[in-house]
Order: sequence, then C-alpha cells, then structure tokens
Amino acid sequence: MSEHERDLPAAEELALARSALADGDLAHAATHVAGALAQAPTLPEVHEVLARLAATGGGGLDLFPLRHNVFVGTVVARAHLLAAAGRPAEGLDLLVAATGHAPATPWAEVPWVTAPELAERLDPDRTARILMQVCAATPDPVPPAGRPALAPYLVLARNAVIVHPEHALLLGAASALARRIGEVAAAIRWAGQGVRAEPSKIGEVWLGYAYRSAGRIREALSALERAVAHDPDDLAVYADIAGTLADHGRLDEALDWIDRALARDPSFDCAVHTAHRLRFRRDGDAAHLVALADFTREHPDDTHEHADLAEACAGRPWLGQVTPAVGPAVDALRAVLADDHRGLGVTVRLESPTPPSALRTLTAAAPGLRVEAIDGPGPDPREPRRATGRRLWRYDGDSVTPALPAPSAEAAAHLRQFVHPAWPHPPAAYDAAVALATLDLADLLGLLVHPPAAPPTALGRVLDGQDPALWARSVQVWTCLGLLHHRTDEPWAGSTRRQVLLDLVWGVEDWTTEAALFALVTLAWVDPSVRPDVAAVVAERLADAVEVARTRPVSIAVSLGHLALATPDLSPEARALAHALTGGPPGSGGPGALRRLWHHLATLFRRP
Repeated sequence: MSEHERDLPAAEELALARSALADGDLAHAATHVAGALAQAPTLPEVHEVLARLAATGGGGLDLFPLRHNVFVGTVVARAHLLAAAGRPAEGLDLLVAATGHAPATPWAEVPWVTAPELAERLDPDRTARILMQVCAATPDPVPPAGRPALAPYLVLARNAVIVHPEHALLLGAASALARRIGEVAAAIRWAGQGVRAEPSKIGEVWLGYAYRSAGRIREALSALERAVAHDPDDLAVYADIAGTLADHGRLDEALDWIDRALARDPSFDCAVHTAHRLRFRRDGDAAHLVALADFTREHPDDTHEHADLAEACAGRPWLGQVTPAVGPAVDALRAVLADDHRGLGVTVRLESPTPPSALRTLTAAAPGLRVEAIDGPGPDPREPRRATGRRLWRYDGDSVTPALPAPSAEAAAHLRQFVHPAWPHPPAAYDAAVALATLDLADLLGLLVHPPAAPPTALGRVLDGQDPALWARSVQVWTCLGLLHHRTDEPWAGSTRRQVLLDLVWGVEDWTTEAALFALVTLAWVDPSVRPDVAAVVAERLADAVEVARTRPVSIAVSLGHLALATPDLSPEARALAHALTGGPPGSGGPGALRRLWHHLATLFRRP
C-alpha cells in the first residue's frame, strides 16, 4: 500500500469531500473521503459522507478501485462499502490488509465488525482464515500500545465461537489471536475447547502456546508433546519444545529434543538454528555460532526468518557490540565528563601505558587538561610490536598527534551514517560495511586517527556526552570493516586490505589494534578460506599481549581475549589462553602454568 500524497487533517478532507459531492464530482469526493478515513478511521462523520457517496454513486465500489500500490484509505473505504453491499467477508479481508499495513490504527473499530449478526452470517472456516490473517499481520505478542486496535477482531472471534462452539479451526484461530493481545485465559479456554471438539496437532500446538503464555509450562509441554504424537515428522514442534525447555533452565532436555529432530532431518532449519544457539548457551563456544552462520549462508532459502544467531550474539563482546574501553585514560575521561569544568587546569598522571586513541579522546574531551605519562618497565608502548609499513601516530613527549592527514569531509559524513556500537552478528556487520566500499584508502586510514564528531542524533548525543571513547572506538571498528571491502578483486593472501589490517594489528598497542583484529575475525566468519590465516594472526597477537603483560599492564589484553574467543578455528591452546584472560573457563589449563599466569595477569590490568 502507498502513503497518501497529501496529509490534510480529517476535517479538511471531509470539507473538501462534501464540496466535491455537492458539485457532483464523485471521483474527487472519493479521494478526500479516503484521505479522511486514513486520518480518522472511526470518525462517524467520515462514514456518513462515505454512505452519501455510495448512495449517489451506485454503491460506490467503482470509486475505490484496487490498483497496484493502492492508498490505505481507498482500501478501507472499499472494505466498508463491501460490507454495506452484503459482502462482509471480502470487506474483512481488506481491513486485515490495512491492519498489516498499520497494525496500531483501529481500522476495524466500526459497528459492522463487532455486530453479533456478522458472526452468524460468516462461514466459520472463512472467519477462522480471517483471524489467522490478523495473526500473520501482527507481532507475537502484540505490544500493549497496539492491542486496542485489534480488539474488534477479538470481539468478532468471541461472537463467532458462541455461534460455532465446536468448530475446532475457528476456536484455535481465536485462541491464537487472544494470546497475542494478552487475553490468555480466553486463549486457553478456546484452544482447549477446540482440542476437545477435534483432537489434532495444530489444536495441541495452539493449546501449548496458550499455556506457555500463561506461564503454565508443564501443561504447555504436555500439549506440545501430544502434538508430536499426532505428527512425529513436524520437526518445528520439536524446536518449540526445546525452546520452551531451554527458557526454563532445562537445557539438557532441550538439547535432547533437538537431537531427536536432527536425527530425523539433519538439515531442518528450525532444528539447526535452535541446536547451535542452545549449544552455545551451554558452553559459550562461538564455534557453534560460526557453524550457524555457515549453515545460514549455505541455506539462503530457509522456510522462514530466524533470529537465533542475533539472539545469541546480542550484548556479547565483539560478537554483538564493541567492548567498552578500560585503562587509566578512560577512567580519567569519565571523571572529566562528570566535572562541569571539564578538567580545566587539572593535571592527570598516567602511570600505565595509554593507547594513543585513548589519549587523543581524553584531550579532545578536555582541552584544558594537562596529561603527564610516566614511563614504566617493559616494551615501549609507543613503538609498534612489529615492523610495519604505516604509522598512525606521532609522539612528542607526553602528547600524541595523528601521523596521517585528516579524511575528506565527504568521507567523514558518509561514515557517520553507519557508525553504531552494536550489530546483530559479525556477518551482518560485514554486510552493512559494504556501503563503505566507496571510500578510498587514504580516507579510511585518516578516519582511524581523525574520528568525525558524533552525529546530532539521540545515539550521537548520548555517546558524545557520556562516552566519547565508545564513539571513537565505534568509528574505528566500522572503518576497519570498510577496509574489508577495499579492492576485493585482489586475492586475499597478497591483498592491500590484508596488509593494511596486519599493519594495524602489529602497530602500537591501541584501540585500532582491536578494530583491525575484529575486521579480520569478521572476515573469517563469512569466508572459510581465510580462517587458518586469521586464526594464526589472532593467536600470535594474543600471545604477544600476554608476553608483554608479564612486565607491564596491557589495557587492550582482555578485549583481545574476547576477540580470540570469537575467532573461527582458533587453536585449543590460544582458546585456553583467551579464556584465562577473560576469566572464562580455563579449558585444559587446569591448575598449571596457565592458571598461574591468569593470577599474575589479573593483578596487572582491570577486567571489564
């Protein structure tokens, strides 16, 4: 459906409709009636003018034709005219279409829909299909704010089950609608009534969902298991049972049901998605999520959309979001932001090595702040960890400045449109970053050290005022994701994009190190051919950070551990080391050297 080309108030549309009707210009009158209905679908005056138009125009249906990309007001007007012409089922079909277009608008809140006699006139099979169309057009569950608009359909359902108290399909559809809009008691009653009238798989599923919405899990599981008995080959029900069990802490039983489904069909998408999500939930191994991403890429024609991968990655370091920065400079930044004077005249002494990006973010947020860095033991943090072909930063005493020119204003403006500290999962981040493929290499490198100001959006204002470090880190992450799409015609092994990212990985300890590693890890998720190369780089960089941390703090070390745990095909030894850094399962390290190393590292840097 299209939007109306005008957006006049309903009263003005009505005035124009009456004027056109008085002049005998029925087509223009119809246009304005449709506009008024779109603005005020329940206003009695609108329906009065529609009735006058219908009486003058021989029923009026020809004045509201259904064409491609039709206006929603036209659809609703035709629905009411169909009902007036004795064709209410067709009218309901159009109202449901309008509900799908704008679910929170009360299109059906009109007397003819809620009249008891409508349920008597409609065939119960047709009513059931209409109610199922409403369910398909609305979220499950419907947010509270959207429920009043659906109340007329529930009245229709209630009237219909009174007239047809043993029609199983109608009772089940009525239950599904009631459950979606929070009428759980009615949902249970109608679904149970339907199962008693005609036991079936779908009836038990409706009953199971109703019980589950009421928190009656034992009864929900019993109903769903009866559904399996009706049709052991419907593996979607197995996945529903597994999800219900997992949501209530019964993970082993949930996985047992999933294994039963996979034994019947190892490629059934619902079971595969649920299995990988639950196995990740059990042991936290991102290999399950990588396998799920591989399955999704290899099976683009799944029966329906799945959110398991995004659900598993949400809120997890690097899988679904940028990790917060840590270290003394970040602590000082938070203190400065809480100070109305923004650190004017204050001197901050940083006794631990500070990533140059952190130092630049701190001084940008508080230009009047004086920073003194105190040299400590261990490798010089101002020097790259390996020889590289690029340097991003230039040091001058305690200050640091970018060693690269600023990017073009056009590049900065383009990047700002896409920066966000979170993403659904790594493949989604990779796909979104293709929009940055048009930026040239000089601009991308410049953006790493000259992050643009946060945009004047709600998110931008929050980040700029409360956590500019997160904004800067997010800019660097998306810039490095953009590098993945630079000169993609070059074979990976000798490509410019690989060499640039490796230069960033092995440069000075910085937030750009994390951003570059995340880009490599992301590429490994979407391209299995690069996994051995990326896993080796991540393992080497992680081992280097741990070695340095023996002599001095490494503020990015914990983040590198999280990146390693997200890396496909990482060696068991590197994974165990990453677990030690992040405080997770120690793997096979046991009480030996790895555990002792963790105790040592824990005293050197803070965990997020």
